[in-house]
Amino acid sequence: MTAGTKTENTPDIRGILFDKDGTLLDYDASWEPVNRQLALLAARGDAPLARSLLLACGMDPDTGVVVADSLLAAGNSRQIAQGLVDAGATYDVADLTIELDRIFADAADCSVPVTDLAQLFAQLKQKGLKLGIASSDNERSIRAIVQRFGLTDHVDFIAGYDSGHGCKPEPGMVHGFCAATGLSAQQVAVVGDNNHDLHMGRNAGAGLAIAVLTGTGSRETLTANSDFCLNNITELDTVLN
Repeated sequence: MTAGTKTENTPDIRGILFDKDGTLLDYDASWEPVNRQLALLAARGDAPLARSLLLACGMDPDTGVVVADSLLAAGNSRQIAQGLVDAGATYDVADLTIELDRIFADAADCSVPVTDLAQLFAQLKQKGLKLGIASSDNERSIRAIVQRFGLTDHVDFIAGYDSGHGCKPEPGMVHGFCAATGLSAQQVAVVGDNNHDLHMGRNAGAGLAIAVLTGTGSRETLTANSDFCLNNITELDTVLN
């Protein structure tokens, strides 16, 4: 389907599980400097190696563009750390994972939202919807974003890769959201900017898998696995009953 085409067959959605980066946050504006920082750290200050590490993990070091569904687009800290080590970083994977989690948590202070998140979440809650955030980032980073943008009273569920629900595209985060809210998977819309999010929704039996174009994915990479492909989360009203 495409944006703005809800039909009488659209499921009765009672909850929305959002991805964070590229969905609630503008990916390029929020993450380009962070990706450069983590590559330079992993390279121990070696600039040519840092360029190689960025390329290996999915980012063009000249343009800053990140390849859809690459490690930097969709991986969690452990997966990115492993990719960096495989590409030549002289770190222990476990130690580098700790460093990446620290960098990602600190990045909340410079993240750029795609819209006024507090206003949008308040409007969605007024409609009676349950709201959650499920990210491949660590839980500490998600909670920092929730606090910074005034979402604490609106969010019913938070899951990072380290929260015990498994990792995307596994279905565990959706199941955790359902357990926390009393909803069935068919009553949940999963919203994200890459195929890991959409596959998670499909694997869990979510009622809708909704793609947005504020991250690393494109209409071409996302349409096949989504029920709707929106420009951004402000268009959710066009597809939800």
